[in-house]
This record gives sequence, structure tokens and C-alpha cells, in this order.
Amino acid sequence: MEFDLQPTLENELIKVVPLQEEDFDKLYEVASDPLIWEQHPNKNRYQREVFHNFFKGAMESKGAFLVYEKETGKIVGSSRYYELDEENNSVAVGYTFIGREYWGKGHNKALKNLMFDYAFQFVDKIILHIGETNFRSQKATEKLGAKKIGELEVAYYGEPVKLNFVYQVDKPQ
Repeated sequence: MEFDLQPTLENELIKVVPLQEEDFDKLYEVASDPLIWEQHPNKNRYQREVFHNFFKGAMESKGAFLVYEKETGKIVGSSRYYELDEENNSVAVGYTFIGREYWGKGHNKALKNLMFDYAFQFVDKIILHIGETNFRSQKATEKLGAKKIGELEVAYYGEPVKLNFVYQVDKPQ
């Protein structure tokens, strides 16, 4: 079985589907909240033209998702798989953002659990890159069992270089 970077995944709370070009306006509606990006290295991603660049990179990644809440059908946010590394038996999970109405309600944990469970069928390590000032995401990642293993300067798709912390989650034995 080959690692499909855009499977459809679901649990009792959310459904994760491949991101499509026609999803831009629906997803931007969630992403247009400046408070989502407050601690993020790219704080202006709530601006339409900046988000458009992010969305273009998401589409080109061929690993991006749209996340729905199953009960309401409302869009929760987005995430993606990227940097599948067969030599190191790892894949990165990230570029995740969740609408504020879903913060602290288990949606991020449900999303990461779905993505991790699927990925661990194919790899032994999951890598996450978290901005150095994104304390919310760092804490959420640590709650999922991730350990900080390093630091890395990352330039996302035409944006300036920013310092990120590198976290790793190992496949459960």
C-alpha cells in the first residue's frame, strides 16, 4: 500500500477531505480572522492576497486538506501532509489552522489523531514545524506527545525566512 498524501479521513467529530481550488472562498472565510495568526510567524496571513499565496502553495503541495465538522458541515480549517521522506521513514504534518470557534473543543486533537493514525501505517516518524512564537501550537503539539528535536529556518512559498521549532512524534510500538 502506498502513502496517499490526500486520503479522505473521518471520525465522530470531523471529516478531512482533499483541498480543491473551489474551496478558496470558504476556507478564506475561516482564515480571515487576524487572531488565528496572532502568534504565527506570518501574522498577515489573514489578508486575502497573503492567504491566496498560502492557498496556492497548499494546492501545489498535493497534500492539503479541508476539515469539516461532521455535525454541522461547517468548515473548521485546514492541514496538510508534506515532506514525505522515505529514507528517514517520516512525513511532516502541519500548516494547520483552526477557526477560533473550534479552539479548545477537541477539533485539533481529532484532526491530528486522524492524520497521525493514517501516517503511522506508512512511516515511523511524524515531523512538525512550529513557529518560535506560536506558543499555542507548541503546547498543543506537546500535548499530542511531540518532542522538540531542533530548530530550523523555514521560508514558506515566497514568504520571508522564519525560525521554527522542529518537533517529532514517534510511531507507537
